[in-house]
Amino acid sequence: MLPWEKKIPDYLTDKKNTVSFILFTAVFALVFINIYSPFGVDKWMEISELHLFFYSSVVILIGMLIIVISRMLMYIITRRISLRYIAYAAWIAGEIMVLALVYALIQWFFLEVDDGFPVIFRNSVRTTAYIILLPYVISWLYLSFRDKYLTLERMENRSGHDIAEISGNKPGSSISMISFRDEKGVLKFSIKKEDLLYLEAADNYIVIHYVASQKPARYMIRNTLKRIEQEMPETGLVRTHRSFMVNIDNVKVIRKEKEGLIIGFDSPVDITVPISKTYLDVFVRRLSNYAKGEEK
Repeated sequence: MLPWEKKIPDYLTDKKNTVSFILFTAVFALVFINIYSPFGVDKWMEISELHLFFYSSVVILIGMLIIVISRMLMYIITRRISLRYIAYAAWIAGEIMVLALVYALIQWFFLEVDDGFPVIFRNSVRTTAYIILLPYVISWLYLSFRDKYLTLERMENRSGHDIAEISGNKPGSSISMISFRDEKGVLKFSIKKEDLLYLEAADNYIVIHYVASQKPARYMIRNTLKRIEQEMPETGLVRTHRSFMVNIDNVKVIRKEKEGLIIGFDSPVDITVPISKTYLDVFVRRLSNYAKGEEK
C-alpha cells in the first residue's frame, strides 16, 4: 500500500485535538495578519492598528467558522468510514480554496479592490495557504510526536506489567524473581531472587548487587532504599543499615567483628554488609519469622 493510501491516525480527528488545533490556528492567523497584513488592508484604507486588529479578528472569526464546520463534517464522516491520507490532503486543499474564496469576496465587495477578481482570488489562495498550512504542519508534528511518546510509554508500562506477572510478583504468589523500578515507576531491572544479594544506597540511587555467572555484578537505578522498602514489603528484602538492604534468602552467616555485626552471603566470593543497632531488632525479628516459614 502506498503511503497516501494509508488511513490517517485517529489523533487527527480526535475531538479534543481538533478543538486545540482550531484555537491554535486562530491565534497563529491573528498574529500573522496583524504583523504582516497579508491581505493589504493597511494599504487600501487609512486605519489604525486598533482598527486593523478589529478587522483581522472579524476575518479570522469568519475563517474559523468555516474550519469548524469543515472539521465537524470530517468528524461525522470519520465515525462511519476511515479517511485516507490522500483524501485528508484533498480536504485541507478544499478548506484553503473555500477560505480563499470567502476572503477574495470580502476584498472584492467590501474593500473594493480593483485588481480583478481572478487576480484577487489567486493572491488570496496563496496568502491563505501561507496562513493555514504552517499551523496545520506544526499541529500535525506535535500530535504525531505526542502520540508516539504516549505509545512508547504504554508499551513500556505494559512490558513492565508483563515481566512482573512472569516474575510472579503478584499477591499470594511465590516470588521467583524481583523487579525493580525507578523513582518514576518505570521498570528497569528484574533478577532471580536466588541471585540477588543486597542493595546499597548511593545518594539518590541504589546499587543492586547480585551474582551473574558465578561472579559479583551490580546495576544502578535512580531510587531510594526507603521507597523500595515501602513498595516491596513482601519480597524478603530487609533493611540492615541506613545504606543497605539484604536479600534474606541469601544470608549465610551473621558474625560479630570489631566494627559490629556483619552479614555474610551465600555467594561465590566473600561479601559482607553491616548491621546497625538501629535496624538490628527489626532484622532479627524478620529473620526469625523467615526461619519459622511466616515470610516468603
